[in-house]
Amino acid sequence: MTTSQEELLPATRRALLHRIAVAQAEGRAPSLVAAVVRDGRAVWHGARTSVDGHGPDENVQYRIGSITKTFTAVLVLRLRDEGVLDLADPLEKYLPGTDAGEATVAELLAHTSGLAAEAPAPWWERTPGALRPELADVLGDRPFLHPAGRRHHYSNPGYTLLGALVEKLRGAPWEEVLRCEVLEPLGLDRTSAQPRAPHAGGWAVHPWADVVLAEPVEDLGRMAPAGQLWSTTADLARFAVFLARGDERVLSARTVQEMRSPAAPAEAADVADGATYGLGLQIQYRNGRLLVGHSGSLPGFLGCLTLSVADDVAAVVLANCTSGPLLGSVAADLVRIVAEAEPRIPEPWRPLTEVDASVLELAGQWYWGTHAFGLRVTADGLLSLEPLSGKGRRSRFRANADGTWTGLEGYYAGELLKAVRRPDGAVSHLDLGSFVFTRQPYDEGAALPGGMDPEGWRGIG
Repeated sequence: MTTSQEELLPATRRALLHRIAVAQAEGRAPSLVAAVVRDGRAVWHGARTSVDGHGPDENVQYRIGSITKTFTAVLVLRLRDEGVLDLADPLEKYLPGTDAGEATVAELLAHTSGLAAEAPAPWWERTPGALRPELADVLGDRPFLHPAGRRHHYSNPGYTLLGALVEKLRGAPWEEVLRCEVLEPLGLDRTSAQPRAPHAGGWAVHPWADVVLAEPVEDLGRMAPAGQLWSTTADLARFAVFLARGDERVLSARTVQEMRSPAAPAEAADVADGATYGLGLQIQYRNGRLLVGHSGSLPGFLGCLTLSVADDVAAVVLANCTSGPLLGSVAADLVRIVAEAEPRIPEPWRPLTEVDASVLELAGQWYWGTHAFGLRVTADGLLSLEPLSGKGRRSRFRANADGTWTGLEGYYAGELLKAVRRPDGAVSHLDLGSFVFTRQPYDEGAALPGGMDPEGWRGIG
């Protein structure tokens, strides 16, 4: 992939380079590579290394650890979109015989199944996958630690089960299905289950001395769908574009939006941290910006992919060390630097090409009791309902063929909005999930539940 350095201002490029230089130096990483994506393509690549005369570029592979889970989630969502499975169904329906069959597909995707975080000893990241040839070896004698659906508890065995599910329903190995259905369509030809030259070596950096130790590289076997992949900043930059926009050859924009939506109950600490989990994607609210993506780590390697859909900016950061630089913070900072230094230029406003008079009639001010709302007809053909105070329930609504509208987000997601008309055809009020919205506060001319006090509005002396 050819990246255009000229797309960003010189000051922005220097700020990006400075951020990764600090991360590599202070984090004591043997090497660190990064890329930034804007407007659907990579616009910057940077690298810092401890080896004189050698700078890894965007085509050097690093192991990406749990970023692999997002790829596995994409395969599962493809099966759902094809009608092969339902996310609400238990795993047992499609993959019988495991000791975790009661967990639903959705719970496995969102890490809410209650399964343990890790496979039984020995430490699976530093031992051959051949030691765990069967799913029973990955799950152990006590697969569940928590009630299903009650809490978010990150589970590597859970994604091992999802990989096995893909293999069962596709009738082919996980790696082969991934290559045919995701990697090749998206042009990710430098992403693979096994390392391909040029690739970085993995290192452990001594916590109290500036010396390094080579880390073993193990094939994870059954657990590959949870963390096996190797990739590059170039490939992950393309993958970030897909996660923001979708690609009809793999998943629609609507489905990747579903992946980016919270799907796990947040604990108190998660609420405080502004973090939750979607379907194969981590979600966090950091410094006023909603970020989605995934981090990854295996002995010798760290990685992070994060994107801000609102800013249309994504960042990828990879390093070849077991611990050190906090790549989640680095990636978030790269997104912030570009988004703040060179804010996204919005598309020109354009009016609707046509509008139904009966829809335009709904625009304007409405009252839910005494709460004032504004209803707008927007250029994308939706209705937008917002409190005039700026605080409170808000939603957009999509038109239905029968003249009703369906809420798209927030409190009113999935709820029906309909205009109730009088015999003469004039609008009496809006019915939103049984709530009555009137043109005046408690309009006595509308069919108002509970009626109006006969004394009407009055002062109190």
